[in-house]
Amino acid sequence: MPRFFTDESAVSGNAVAIAGADARHIARSLRMAVGDGITVCTTAGRELSCRLTRIRDDLCEAEILSVREARGESPVAIRLFIAYPKGDKLETVVQKATELGAVSVTPFSSAFVVRKPRPEKIAQETERLNRIAEEAAKQCRRGAIPTVTPPLSFKETLTEAMKVELPLFCYEGEGTRPLPALLPAKTPESVSVVVGSEGGFSEDEAEEAKAAGFLLAGLGKRILRCETAPLFALSCLAFRYEL
Repeated sequence: MPRFFTDESAVSGNAVAIAGADARHIARSLRMAVGDGITVCTTAGRELSCRLTRIRDDLCEAEILSVREARGESPVAIRLFIAYPKGDKLETVVQKATELGAVSVTPFSSAFVVRKPRPEKIAQETERLNRIAEEAAKQCRRGAIPTVTPPLSFKETLTEAMKVELPLFCYEGEGTRPLPALLPAKTPESVSVVVGSEGGFSEDEAEEAKAAGFLLAGLGKRILRCETAPLFALSCLAFRYEL
């Protein structure tokens, strides 16, 4: 059943309105008809089972048949921070991180980053990555769309990523503990996962993160690619707290 996301304010009584690109998608691309069923997820974390009652290119309306709490969300609010990788790897990470339950993805600059984002392209790229996250959220039946934020500096990343209950800094050097050993038995409310680019992190960056209060997490005996490491870490969190 097609899935759409909308603000809670679009709900009125037992009806919900779908406007903009999603309305055009229903009317033109999907060619749906009055009476067809759709699922609508709201910003309040509700999942609405609906029946279309009106279809127009600019506005569609649907009758709400049943309501339940969105079931596609992780019990942990996971914020992913990834140093800019080369090529289109960031697109892959955003898509897969959405499938694995991240609530946000933030790219950042660090010592070994090769790719430097062009300031005039940041807004356009961020918008495109958010579209990728939205499409992935629809495909994997998420209850909410993760946010892809504009890039940060390394210092800004440390500040933002510390605003959680469990801050993890993935590092392949000395002084780490295996990721499973850092995960508490009690499910944390929020976790940040900070991952480097192709060259990883410098020793100075790792020391700075440790001094800031991060837990240095090892991801095993093998060196993972920069697009594999965050997905490995997110998979470990999902295995520990969801399955």
